[in-house]
Amino acid sequence: MKITKLFLAVFAMGIILASCKKDDEFTTQFIERDHQEVYDENIAEIEAFLESHTFNYAEFQDNLPYSDLSTSPATITPNDSYKIEFSELDESSSDLSIMDFLGSTTYPMLVVDTISQDGVDYKLYTLKVREGQGDSVHRLDKASVLYNGSLSDGTTFDSAVTVNTSFNLTTVGSNAGVIQGFREGLVQFKTSIGFSENESGEAVYHNHGIGAVFVPSGLGYFSTSVGSIPSYSPVFFRFRVISRGDTDYDLDGVPSHMEDLDGDGNGFNDDTDGDGLPNFIDNDDDGDGVLSRHEDIDEDGDPTNDDTNGNGIPNYLDATVSLSNQSS
Repeated sequence: MKITKLFLAVFAMGIILASCKKDDEFTTQFIERDHQEVYDENIAEIEAFLESHTFNYAEFQDNLPYSDLSTSPATITPNDSYKIEFSELDESSSDLSIMDFLGSTTYPMLVVDTISQDGVDYKLYTLKVREGQGDSVHRLDKASVLYNGSLSDGTTFDSAVTVNTSFNLTTVGSNAGVIQGFREGLVQFKTSIGFSENESGEAVYHNHGIGAVFVPSGLGYFSTSVGSIPSYSPVFFRFRVISRGDTDYDLDGVPSHMEDLDGDGNGFNDDTDGDGLPNFIDNDDDGDGVLSRHEDIDEDGDPTNDDTNGNGIPNYLDATVSLSNQSS
């Protein structure tokens, strides 16, 4: 299943089922379950999994966390090819559970964040095996990720084993993004710093982020059944973050992530001209009637480095500079 298709935001939650009889017509409306009630069930299921399962942490810990590409020849760690594998603990096992890594001060570690939505404070558990040493990933970026999506019983519903495409992390208009829980997990990691080919000619990516995220359905598909994912099911993702790319949703020449002016990771709360449109989907950020891309005076394709009056504010964000001679 294609990730750009799989991770469509949930647009429609009301489903009408109609049934007709000869003498009695009636309509039954599907009633969505309470978000808090579903979350209580989901988090119990997730935490039970974390306490009853382990992963192949010893395989990671037995090797150098990162490759050193500055040496000649480069020191390549086997962890560049490491993949997280879950397994159930048995009574005789001395292995640590995934939950045992909560609050760890070294890699691997398990962290938990709280995300408030729909009147619910959701716990989002993220297993950070390796943060990565490449570029940070923003919520408004697109990314290339090797991943496996599964249910708590181990059923795989989607995966990507080769890097052949990238996908948007945030849904904007007709541009489909990923589910919120997956996105919030990914942005805690960094990309690879490069790649080389092994003896078989396969690409080996170096020093990329490696992790997993355990997503309650309220941060996933909730009441929608997608493929083999039942409604109200938590979903788990194991992933390796390979690369990121810019988006420019409003085609103003400014990468979307750079329109997050306060740097809080949330581009939706940056609205320079107060017109109700976040900068990253507003093609006239300062509301001066001149399109932002036309305030690129030196025509280098980058409006961020043009400051006509020298006040430290780029023209495209400065309503006091109105370049009326520019085409709009």
